[in-house]
Amino acid sequence: MTIGRIIEGRGDVVTCDVSTTVRDAVGILSDRRIGAVPVMEDGEIAGIFSERDVIYRLREMGAEVLDMPLGHIMTASPVTVDPDTAVIAALSLMTRRRIRHLPVVADGRMVAFVSIGDLVKYRIDKIESEAAAMRDYIQTA
Repeated sequence: MTIGRIIEGRGDVVTCDVSTTVRDAVGILSDRRIGAVPVMEDGEIAGIFSERDVIYRLREMGAEVLDMPLGHIMTASPVTVDPDTAVIAALSLMTRRRIRHLPVVADGRMVAFVSIGDLVKYRIDKIESEAAAMRDYIQTA
């Protein structure tokens, strides 16, 4: 199974611009109940802003960080995948790099944003489906 299959039918991705303030981005994370948002610059992904970024920067800089633009505190040079990436390969990448979100990029354009929760849910659903098929097979044998 590929990332492309998981993202089929998804709507637009919630994003922020590098000039968006941390305060506004925190509001978006809270309102949408999400853990991270891709940060865009001139139509291209420039970084990722996550809950972790807020915590680390608040500790380092104090409350004044809330009025800074995301471009100054985001995690830059994000790791990306393409829609043809296998789910298990993406999970492995996320585990190795200790990241929880991946922008999905096709033809130089971000088309989706997946979380480790999205991928783990797929794996659990697959395992449960296989277990149910095995139980049905055993019961009819």
